[in-house]
Amino acid sequence: MSSLNRREFVGAMSAASLSANDTVNLAVIGLGGRGRDHVNVFGSLPGTRIAAICDVNQEAQERAVAQVEKLQGHKPKVYADMRRLYDDKDIQAVTVATPNHWHALAAIWACQAGKDVYLEKPACHNPFEGAQLIAAAARYGRIVQVGSQSRSLQFKIRAMELLRQGVIGKLYLAKGLCYKRRQSIGRTPDTPVPPGIDWDQFLGPAQLKPFSMNKFKYNWHWFWDTGNGDIGNQGVHEMDIAAWGLGKTTLPSTVVSTGGKFCYDDDQQTPNTQSAVFDYGDAQLVFEVRGLLTGGEDGVPSRGGHAIGNIFYGSDGFMGVDLNGFRVYKGEKHELVMDEKFTEKSQWDPSPHMANFVAAVRARNASGLNAPPAIGVLAANLCHYANISYRTGRKLTLGANGSIQGDAEASRLLTRDYRAPYVVPRIG
Repeated sequence: MSSLNRREFVGAMSAASLSANDTVNLAVIGLGGRGRDHVNVFGSLPGTRIAAICDVNQEAQERAVAQVEKLQGHKPKVYADMRRLYDDKDIQAVTVATPNHWHALAAIWACQAGKDVYLEKPACHNPFEGAQLIAAAARYGRIVQVGSQSRSLQFKIRAMELLRQGVIGKLYLAKGLCYKRRQSIGRTPDTPVPPGIDWDQFLGPAQLKPFSMNKFKYNWHWFWDTGNGDIGNQGVHEMDIAAWGLGKTTLPSTVVSTGGKFCYDDDQQTPNTQSAVFDYGDAQLVFEVRGLLTGGEDGVPSRGGHAIGNIFYGSDGFMGVDLNGFRVYKGEKHELVMDEKFTEKSQWDPSPHMANFVAAVRARNASGLNAPPAIGVLAANLCHYANISYRTGRKLTLGANGSIQGDAEASRLLTRDYRAPYVVPRIG
């Protein structure tokens, strides 16, 4: 017991099981667009109560309080600092919808405090964090679900089953498409921090820098110290599906990625056009990001200016999987032999995935999760290694433990310089 700090001890003592009929008291951390979705979906699931909300932005707090009052008829507790929330013994589980650079640390602190965690993708901001997240969930015995919601959508589960059954023969290539149209973010000047925003806590593990609106609302995705570009934003979903379909649960032997930020002159640091190739020896995984005007591809057509999905290629044909269902083409003439539509109420519907998390929390059964940390971390890490190759301009050769062979500069990007006290602890 002497090795546990106070929060870990309190968390260990609060890990009692819930019965199937017990209400799960949830707290939502991060109340931007995705966080408001968490409030709405979790707050609508039977037997869940949004007991608290947390955000560094007072305006977001007030908006979420009104949302919970309307949805559930009560006022949740309000926190600006997640550390104070983690000391609240009434909270059994948290959902994390913060910017990417906070994901792993918020989840690890929650595990140490005895809270279960629904964690938005990507599971981590860099590979070091992913390893610590996996270790924390195991060490503290917590239920941690990563928000890779495709793992709970029946039509995608069916598509992956068919691939394993050989519907298109032996797989040799999976291609992930993140052709999501993105307009230029322009330029916004550095300004004093607006009232009601705790900029220090927003930056958290990142180094201090001046406030600007582009670094704050949503566009933090396009800065390396807070986001991971679109490959780690929208693309991590398709990356997960690509690995899932290929049956890969480990990293490849080599990764190479090229691209650039083309056409726009703005504040964005991450590429709007990116290609990555992952070599598994017996098969390849290829991934493309296009934020500019583009069409779709055979199997994943463009819809509303976007083409988001996956194409699997085998010895007998190919399969396209997107938000609308999946299609199987066979033979030399690419004959369409199967065309299945999605079966959920919406292809964007996260409620089955969130319900899967709540059921696992009640049962204290991490083995029942559809997207445990290892699944989410692998998908995130594939994005991270692609970005490391892109940023260094070199092909990476990976060791069995995810190390980068013979490249000190690239190896430094496996983690980051953390800013105290927002330091991801080494657990594993």
